[in-house]
Amino acid sequence: MTTVSTRVADAISAHVTDVFGVMGNGNAHFINALFSSDSNTDSGSSSSTDSGPVRYTAVRHETAAVAAADAYFRASGRIAVATVTYGAGFTNMATSLAESVRAGIPLVVVVGEAPTAGLRPWDIDQVALATSLGAETFTVGADDAGRTTLTALEHALNNRTAVVLAIPYDLAAATAGDETLPAELRLTAPLAPTATETDAAAAVLAQAKRPFILAGRGAWVSGAADALGELADALGAVTASSALGRGIFAKQQFDLGVTGGFGQDAAMALVRTADVVLVVGASMNQFTMSFGTLVAADATVIRIDEAADVKHPLVSSLIVGDARLTVEAIVADLARIDAPASGWRESIDGFADGSLHRRDAGEETLPDGLLDPRRVATRLAELLPDDRVVVSDGGHFIGWANTYWPVAAPNRMMMVGTAFQTIGLGFPSAVGATTALPDPLLVITTGDGGGLMALADLDSVIRSTRRGAIVVWNDAAYGAEIHMYGRMGLDTRPMMIEQADFAALSRALGGHGDVINTLDDLDAFEQWLASGADGVYLLDCRISGTIMAPYQLEIYAHATGQKH
Repeated sequence: MTTVSTRVADAISAHVTDVFGVMGNGNAHFINALFSSDSNTDSGSSSSTDSGPVRYTAVRHETAAVAAADAYFRASGRIAVATVTYGAGFTNMATSLAESVRAGIPLVVVVGEAPTAGLRPWDIDQVALATSLGAETFTVGADDAGRTTLTALEHALNNRTAVVLAIPYDLAAATAGDETLPAELRLTAPLAPTATETDAAAAVLAQAKRPFILAGRGAWVSGAADALGELADALGAVTASSALGRGIFAKQQFDLGVTGGFGQDAAMALVRTADVVLVVGASMNQFTMSFGTLVAADATVIRIDEAADVKHPLVSSLIVGDARLTVEAIVADLARIDAPASGWRESIDGFADGSLHRRDAGEETLPDGLLDPRRVATRLAELLPDDRVVVSDGGHFIGWANTYWPVAAPNRMMMVGTAFQTIGLGFPSAVGATTALPDPLLVITTGDGGGLMALADLDSVIRSTRRGAIVVWNDAAYGAEIHMYGRMGLDTRPMMIEQADFAALSRALGGHGDVINTLDDLDAFEQWLASGADGVYLLDCRISGTIMAPYQLEIYAHATGQKH
């Protein structure tokens, strides 16, 4: 007999390699169906278990199941599945689901659902809740469980979004009807631009004296990195990226890094001198665009995006199409008309002398006796190996790792929580990132507020990671609130956090951990890195809360009507 849960598991295992979850009444039969009859490893004693063609990774909180599946896609480009039970399990994962929807991350959440007879006292209207978060729900039946599962996967991939796949409680172990399922998913082909649009864009770019290319995560997802490099070379363009697109350009010597409040001041001033700006796969949100001041008002701005309805006051012309196909067409057009490179980037002294990439390294110790986060970030940039995957939680501290640490590629620095403006997803997301890319050093950067919020899955990180480092920027406060509302005159007492010893917490769960009060305290970590030993090493960095990150200063200035 094939059950409904087995039919769902079989359909998923044909297209997905990894499932992250927390078991409960509503999904117990589904998780069991993932395992072959001769695979009965205790998944409670390790982080993940091979279950036939699918690897199941147990996490400790339902929000971690979705966050891990989300980060797995960000790291690998492959869709993953999360699974939680009904009711409380469903509500627990709502924040991560909202983040995935808003970030455009394709994933499927297999959930337990109320029985077909109706809601029980502990059930809620999960479809309504998922809808309010922007996620569509696909509910399986006894006769269509396999086809409905494939439809959910197709919808998630074709629309780059998270969806819910619901198994009613009374159907989970019921007999499934016979189904013949297709071997391949029906995926939408990339949207090609029109020749008229790309010809016109090439003509404008060919005349640019100071061309600038801004690329975002959408360009990376479409596979446009190589074509963007060719285009930048053909134009002699200066390049930069959004926070989620860092590292997309191979020639970093002509790249300004991230734009907006994370950008270096002289570099952002240089952007404002560009006469033609090409924006590829970037959302052009207020942070990337410095609240509308990133580019000059008289600059010609060409935007490439798949959505026809994206409007922005700075955009002169919009090309609707896949980033890779569109950039490749423009490169071909430039070659056809034999357009010479502008020579702009080679003429800029700041690239040759390194001044456009130089950051304020701060002081080792500030007047309050605590570490300067800028100096800590600078020192860690020197210590951490180039071969690393960084997962960043949300909070004021993102101004340090995101600006001071070089990034090899967009999937090597994941900023999670920014789409939904949430904190506490760092530890959960890291589980998915290290599962997707287990060989590089995993580096988690988090604040003490978000770290405490996600503490249940510090255990999951230590269990699932072969080799990793955790940096906790511990200022005993909710830093973003201190620097925003504290400056506005609000009482800061509710913004403070009693100092937590994260190093001791890491050691209690089987990891390494040191409290970092001086830069010399990093010596043991440096030796551990050099040894090549496995394990997870947590650095509890006691930083001063007196230094405001430049990006936060820009936000504060905008919110209060001041000039930054």
